[in-house]
Amino acid sequence: MEPLLAFATAMRMRQSIAEIEDAFFEEIEEDRERRERLRRRAELRQAQRHRERAHRHGSMRFFALVLVLLGTAAVVTVAMFQTLYYLLG
Repeated sequence: MEPLLAFATAMRMRQSIAEIEDAFFEEIEEDRERRERLRRRAELRQAQRHRERAHRHGSMRFFALVLVLLGTAAVVTVAMFQTLYYLLG
């Protein structure tokens, strides 16, 4: 009867080691998936920040262009009227 008890104990031990190994492999896979999700989320945030930064810089460049055009128009207008005054006056 003694060998049968030892065999049953060994089988339970093997089964519990197999369960522990299975749980370990499942946890490794879950960690791998979690890391991939975190990496993807970080990539999406970085792309979003880049788009926002590019849009903000584009808006500032457009505003600077409008100011330069208005300034150029004002200078040309003043120069034109001064030249006209000089020629007619």
